Amino acid sequence: MDRRKFLRRAGLAVGAGVLLPQLGAPRTSAPLSVALSSATLSIDPDQLFKNGEFKQADRGYAYLLRKEPGNAHAVAQRGRIALLSNKFDDAERFLAKAIELAPGDNFSKRQLAECFVRQDKVARAVPLLRGTGDPSDAAFATQYASVSGTPYELRGAQKTRVPFVCVDPLPCVKGAVNGGEQKNFLIDTGATLAFSREMAERAGLRAVSTSTSHPAGQTLTTYHGVMESFRLGDIVLRNVPVVWYDLRMPDLPDGSQPSGVIGTTLLYHFLATMDYAKQALVLRRKTGTQVRDLQAEARRTGADRLPLWLAGDHVPCTLGSLNDYGPRVASLDTGGMGMGIMTTEENAKRAGIEIDYEHPTTGGGMTSYPITPARISLGRKVGRNIPGVVGGWPWLELFGFETIANFTHEFFKSYAITFDYADMNFYIASR
Repeated sequence: MDRRKFLRRAGLAVGAGVLLPQLGAPRTSAPLSVALSSATLSIDPDQLFKNGEFKQADRGYAYLLRKEPGNAHAVAQRGRIALLSNKFDDAERFLAKAIELAPGDNFSKRQLAECFVRQDKVARAVPLLRGTGDPSDAAFATQYASVSGTPYELRGAQKTRVPFVCVDPLPCVKGAVNGGEQKNFLIDTGATLAFSREMAERAGLRAVSTSTSHPAGQTLTTYHGVMESFRLGDIVLRNVPVVWYDLRMPDLPDGSQPSGVIGTTLLYHFLATMDYAKQALVLRRKTGTQVRDLQAEARRTGADRLPLWLAGDHVPCTLGSLNDYGPRVASLDTGGMGMGIMTTEENAKRAGIEIDYEHPTTGGGMTSYPITPARISLGRKVGRNIPGVVGGWPWLELFGFETIANFTHEFFKSYAITFDYADMNFYIASR
């Protein structure tokens, strides 16, 4: 799963009839299940990983590698698990070793490239992406090779507050591209940083490469480029990779079209708070001072602190529950308009949630059915009778591990949610 394959499938917001940048499936080798046993231990680390039990899976792979140091799959999986938590040194070490052991492992090449991209070391990702032989990877390689100066260089304030233009259909803020006038941009943690073609042309962006995908049976051309600057409040980001395409986005309340989407690939450069209740995006730099201030604020507001993982390159995950089922790994794609929870039929039945089979909806090649769970929760923060849908969501295929659900827009409206990409914590606070 990575943005080099985004829009191959309909987005997670398909239940609301909108396509936003989403993910495609990784091409991994066939799963390798290895049973480990000792006098008291019997573990399948692949199954543990699939279940979202990442620490236990990592211990299992480590145990296996003590017996088989040259097991490329186990080494690659340890790198994959490290990358989920932004443990970059470990991820680089394991993934580089995995590629050394299995030079044809293109998935590990993409994972190692992603490890560098998240650290803004995009030049180191270029040869890895060119080495997969995939045209989409090559398009991103060309884009990253075109970045001059420091990627995502931050200038301006240590912290900024950007008011929401609106909360529905999704939160929206104003930003300025290349010093131009401010335009409206949706915020969606299940998206990358992407503009409309009109916005790109107005800002004078130049495509250095293109890639092609086929969402919901359509052919979509994505243009890859680098913008000189992007201003959000009192912070300016410079030398920013961005994509754009012809794809209609949801109308804003005044009937206008957004100029693009601010997604996780931008947000993970900050301690990013989406304060739905007070209607603002708050961006803090990832410094020790800002982390301490965030932690103090979390204590004052009674925020719950939960683990944060980053799946693929742009889908945050934490732990969530449906009724009394859970906690298990849950994704946090905020772009599901008009709904608060998305899950599978199997998970809904496990949680005792009634499924309304009388009112199906179809979009993006998938049929979904309404649900209204009595209770969904992240930590101690609970949503009651919040609308959602069940469907054949391809999360296992996309992420490589199972999730209990995706928590999204309607659930978050009473809360302020913070993605701490410095210490990899997720905070959720009532307002």
